[in-house]
Amino acid sequence: SLAEDGSRAELGTVLPAVTCAAQSTFLTGAPPAEHGIVGNGWYFRELGDVLLWRQHNGLVSGDKLWDAARRAHPGYTVANICWWYAMGADTDITVTPRPVYYADGRKEPDCYTRPPALHDELTDKLGTFPLFHFWGPGADIVSSQWIVDATRHIIDTRHPDLALCYLPHLDYDLQRYGPDDPRSHQAATDLDQALAPLLDDAHRERRTVVALSEYGITKVSRSVDINRALRRVGLLEVHTQDGMEYLDPMASRAFAVADHQIAHVYVRRPEDLDAAREALNGLAGIDQLLDDEGKKEYGLDHPRSGELVAVAEADAWFTYYYWLDDARAPDFAQLVEIHRKPGYDPVELFMDPLDPYVKLKAAKALARKKLGMRYRMAVVPLDASPIRGSHGRLPDDPNDGPLILCSTPRAVTGPIRATDVKSLLLQLAGLHC
Repeated sequence: SLAEDGSRAELGTVLPAVTCAAQSTFLTGAPPAEHGIVGNGWYFRELGDVLLWRQHNGLVSGDKLWDAARRAHPGYTVANICWWYAMGADTDITVTPRPVYYADGRKEPDCYTRPPALHDELTDKLGTFPLFHFWGPGADIVSSQWIVDATRHIIDTRHPDLALCYLPHLDYDLQRYGPDDPRSHQAATDLDQALAPLLDDAHRERRTVVALSEYGITKVSRSVDINRALRRVGLLEVHTQDGMEYLDPMASRAFAVADHQIAHVYVRRPEDLDAAREALNGLAGIDQLLDDEGKKEYGLDHPRSGELVAVAEADAWFTYYYWLDDARAPDFAQLVEIHRKPGYDPVELFMDPLDPYVKLKAAKALARKKLGMRYRMAVVPLDASPIRGSHGRLPDDPNDGPLILCSTPRAVTGPIRATDVKSLLLQLAGLHC
């Protein structure tokens, strides 16, 4: 009904079409080549480490939406409820996932807020932020429902001029089962139902509502082990501890940071570029291998990008796997470990279907957790085949891409570029910068 009573249009996304890159473009009006968010993570050359899902807004370059708004209207207030790179941003109100990392290694659900007093206020009203429903095998509508309720509370008690709200629910079953599966259709229905009270609140307050997505998720049927290909030709190196193999990015001549349907390929020396290109040119499932000119064409020519950027074919996606024998995989490979894995792992959405004792293992780990003991929830499969949906490449068909909806009739007409979202939001707010 939001689209029917208001307006809707196709939304052109960015390469890579992933959460952090696209959201940063929406909020700066700049492509990844300018704001520097070249994926959900990348190789930090100065640290010699692959890091994903960072949270500091200082990583994002460019003029932010809230800064532009305040130049036009001093005192303009902004709340960010779970959009990425929230910490350290000059927003008035912030809510973002932030686990408690105890000294004994336990990780417990929680969130970070500004002002700090909002943390206990939300927790008392809504319960602890449901982190294990936000990502992992248990990811479901519970996390988006909490975020909706938090947004409603903030709008009701703080009345920000702009409230940014990120709801991740459609990421889950569409990756698990593909966009055509009935379970994915049900997920969309569930999200609609969760959103309805928030939309009703906005209507009563005569707020303009904009709903948009960073990407569309399309059906996939195969994975591409890009790091294994680089290892087999001697370009990727590992080091071994306690019988487990760990990626050695500082010693590797070339390795890839896999991120859904794109992978940044980092090549240590210019003389190894040809060898890396040769190793990947014939790899099944790769559609494009962007060099400097290709990155420039797609607005991805930033120092954080890999020397090469691989783009998967439409029905394929990239694993981060670099070991050649599952018996040598690091122990974190079977955990939900978004900060230790040197690449994105959508298989974390599943419990291992080949392990008949997986639910028993999970129950034992949960029991240890409840007793305050350290635990390892080693339930994630090492088999990438269950994944049925992915994103990251630019859509071949606009019908497979994201949409933008607005409660204002005729506010959005015709295709809109991701780089125009910032100016559109300012215009809808009556701010002419």
